[in-house]
Amino acid sequence: MKQQQWTGWGPGAQQAEQHYLVEPRYLAGGGDIRYVSEFLRASGWNDKSRTGGPLVFDSPDKAVRIGYDPHVQPGGWTISGKAAPGQEAWHATFTRQVPVEIVAGFTDALTRPRSAHAPNVWAPLQEQRWKTEQGQHVTAMSPDGGAWMQFHQSKPGEALWWAGARNEHGRVWDASFTASTPMHLVQAFSTALADPQQVMRPRGHVPPSTHIRTTSVSVRPEELSAWQQARIRAARAATWARNSWATTRPRRQAPAAGPYAQAGGRARR
Repeated sequence: MKQQQWTGWGPGAQQAEQHYLVEPRYLAGGGDIRYVSEFLRASGWNDKSRTGGPLVFDSPDKAVRIGYDPHVQPGGWTISGKAAPGQEAWHATFTRQVPVEIVAGFTDALTRPRSAHAPNVWAPLQEQRWKTEQGQHVTAMSPDGGAWMQFHQSKPGEALWWAGARNEHGRVWDASFTASTPMHLVQAFSTALADPQQVMRPRGHVPPSTHIRTTSVSVRPEELSAWQQARIRAARAATWARNSWATTRPRRQAPAAGPYAQAGGRARR
């Protein structure tokens, strides 16, 4: 399967390369799907992909399947959960241009235990000053009007969650979730959608749009690889902690910092 990917997942030349930090993240383009797939693999998910075919991962308990196929229409991510006691079967889709960092907000949550706190899909959006309107449907709109999240109910018993983004050229991507999708997963998606942190794209992979802002950064391949491997190590450590009887207390975590905080020479445009 041919994929648009940036370098840095393996050894290579150490000459600095030009990348861009892009904001808002929801207009940054799809990105490298290994951001999602390598985290799943490190979290113990089973890679069922066939050479030359779509990406397919099954959860360790076989209750959830994640797929990525760019060769069908509209193409992109499909995520399905089986029915279980107290939980109906559910389905989520992300078209190809949903940034992988936003997809990962949803898929990473599938690898973690569910929080005891009641989920609130709207809270992360409201914290970032998204405007919420209530009517037949409940809709949250980003401050710049470029992205939205909606609970769409056409009539009783027929509802879904819907999100999307647009720029001056029109609709960029769509995401949808059946009404039975666990709310903590939909909240994880809305959290990633509203996150103001920039995302990185290599030169030549930044979508043409006047609605985005970019900061040019000079990045050495080993720096990029280190950021990527830190994410993988975190997944492996969390998986080990969940599976180890020796784990007796939560590990102390360092304060969260943007993964590109140490990126070299910047030039905003």
